[in-house]
Amino acid sequence: MPLIFLNGGAMRGGPLNHLLAGAPFAGEVKTAPHYRFYSVGDRFPGLHPVSDGGAPIVGELFDAPMEVLRTSLLPAEPPELELGVIELEDGRSVLSMVLRRPPVSYPQLIDITEFGSWTTYREGKK
Repeated sequence: MPLIFLNGGAMRGGPLNHLLAGAPFAGEVKTAPHYRFYSVGDRFPGLHPVSDGGAPIVGELFDAPMEVLRTSLLPAEPPELELGVIELEDGRSVLSMVLRRPPVSYPQLIDITEFGSWTTYREGKK
């Protein structure tokens, strides 16, 4: 089963976690420092790979069956995101949702890289 990095509503305790249909949690991890992190209209986060100026972003890994990805998780993703492959801090490559290109074309795109995680950003808005 492929590992998928999640950094938004499908993380443990999030409103979309049920879409993983009980896929095993495989740990909290960080990306390699090759990404900018955005809030898209304050609805969901999006990773964007960059050649410089990136930072590690916190998320969770799940060992999700392909069927769960195909039938449950991916159909629920917003159209601004697409499935990609990212690099983790430890050098592993895993699946993740990333911003469709070009990301600058999305309205209300807020750079939240400095927060390092969606949870920290959301908590800071309270």
